Amino acid sequence: MLNKREIGGAYEKLAGKFLEKKGLKILQYNFRCRTGEIDLIAKDGAYYVFVEVKYRHTKDQGWAVEAVNKNKQQKILRVAQYYLITNVHSVDVPCRFDVLAIDGEEITWYQDAFQL
Repeated sequence: MLNKREIGGAYEKLAGKFLEKKGLKILQYNFRCRTGEIDLIAKDGAYYVFVEVKYRHTKDQGWAVEAVNKNKQQKILRVAQYYLITNVHSVDVPCRFDVLAIDGEEITWYQDAFQL
């Protein structure tokens, strides 16, 4: 039996493959720092794309995308800023924040799901 982290990792890999088929280049899985974690960091042309992956086996707990609330968004924004400063050495680059929601077998990609 897989634990939550292993299940999450499997769905993040699935999300990465989905996004690669759509033309994105995955730069990193599970970027972590003191303020939090970002599931996927990718490039889409000139854009750095920070992707939150959410999975729900059933809709008993609501839609997967609903789990990316304002608090989660703020945490992702802080981690993204840290990533840009430490890896790109600038926060003045084009970026966007996407959510890849997996509800059962259905994958929905929300591009530019929230703003800085």
